Amino acid sequence: MILLTLVLCLFLPIFFFFLVQNLKKPSLPPGPKGLPIIGNLHQLDNSILSIQLWQLSKKYGPIFSLQFGLRQAIVISSPKVAKEIFKNHDLLFCGRPKQLAQQKLSYNGSDMVFSPYNEYWREIRKICVAHIFSSKRISAFYSIRKFEVKHMIKKISKHASSSGVTNLSELLISLTSTIICRIAFGRRYEEEGSERSRFHGLLSELEVLMATFFVSDYIPFTGWIDKLRGLHARLERNFKELDEFYQEVIDDHMDPNKRHTQEKDIVDVLLQLKNDHSLPIHLTFDHIKGLLMDILAAATDTTAATSVWAMTALVKNPRVMKKVQEEIRNLGGTKNFLDDDDIKNLSYFKAMIKETLRLHLPNQLLLPRESSEECIIDGYRIPAKTIVYVNAWVIHRDSETWQNPEEFCPERFLDNDIDFLGQDFELIPFGSGRRICPGLSMAVVTLELVLANLLHSFDWELPRGMTKEDIDVEVRPGITQHKKNHLCLCAKTRI
Repeated sequence: MILLTLVLCLFLPIFFFFLVQNLKKPSLPPGPKGLPIIGNLHQLDNSILSIQLWQLSKKYGPIFSLQFGLRQAIVISSPKVAKEIFKNHDLLFCGRPKQLAQQKLSYNGSDMVFSPYNEYWREIRKICVAHIFSSKRISAFYSIRKFEVKHMIKKISKHASSSGVTNLSELLISLTSTIICRIAFGRRYEEEGSERSRFHGLLSELEVLMATFFVSDYIPFTGWIDKLRGLHARLERNFKELDEFYQEVIDDHMDPNKRHTQEKDIVDVLLQLKNDHSLPIHLTFDHIKGLLMDILAAATDTTAATSVWAMTALVKNPRVMKKVQEEIRNLGGTKNFLDDDDIKNLSYFKAMIKETLRLHLPNQLLLPRESSEECIIDGYRIPAKTIVYVNAWVIHRDSETWQNPEEFCPERFLDNDIDFLGQDFELIPFGSGRRICPGLSMAVVTLELVLANLLHSFDWELPRGMTKEDIDVEVRPGITQHKKNHLCLCAKTRI
């Protein structure tokens, strides 16, 4: 009895000490209850994920928890909490969660987008920023952008002369993919028959697989389910076909007899860097292929999608269309083509671009991050290895930040300095912090050149029998949010 009393006297204080410490410890953010093992996976369907997460944020607040199988996740839905993640704790949230498709297609994180945050990522980003996405390199690619936009204008002029309908969705996807292919590979695939079909097939499948849900990403011992669904075979097939495509491109660039152009493209730059032994890291062919995957997946679809959304918003808002065209034409005068220097002076046009990226950003959920260690965010405990989703679609519609947030109103950007460069957390279409999109500048100059000349050269009308209410703003599911139905308009050559 005496021994028992001594044991209790010794251990009860220790027990109560740890109990009090645990009670003091902040809890996880609130969130919906899940089922054993699968957590909340059954509560998310195949519709637009950002909309589903918005519905949950209305109940659980600007930061809430989800359990994806055995993985803990949080969702951020306000500029205030986004600032905590991207600015105050950016270093802790620079990781990427490992997911099967992304790891496979990026050569096990040999790229820049899906690479874990480590010394390799820091060095490869420095290299890309200095040698691929620098202002000097972007300027060097201007002649390609100009040629291809002029080529598109000629196509539309033929439609206009015959009073035909222009499928802007198809045309803009074709344009941006051609620009990226010429910048990256030194080739056009748009007019090469079977090669064109092959390229677009590979790109389309890459896009689908990047957005495909693999059960084994969240419940490790369920890989057999993904195999039964045919996903492993499909992923392996796409990876093999893409690898062959990249290798052919590299071989062409290493063989001077097979070069299609004298212009120095991104593959040329990367091959030159591969042979530069003064670099802190040695680039391999897998590194080069991983970076080419980034350019294909990130640069092609996002610019095309944003261009289509901008034209959609303008057609649905004739007041804005008139105002932006007046500004462009007052500056452009009788010029046949507006160049980058002209566009710098278009303040209302640039405000329209910002408003498009606010309401119709191409990636409504920013690419997920992963915490490297436990920390406190907005008073809640966030464990290490937590997946972090930032719902930019909701942030861009935050009623505390934006007056009449559902209205397309470029004027809201004329009386403030809010920009999309990553420092204003109310507007983050390209992300923020260390993981902000490094190709931001290249994407923006391409987007501006395309839209400015579309609006300078043509007046745009709806096909006969349609009203602006008939133009939908539905989104197609996928890693990039394209307009669900093609935008088809009638172009009238400016008189």
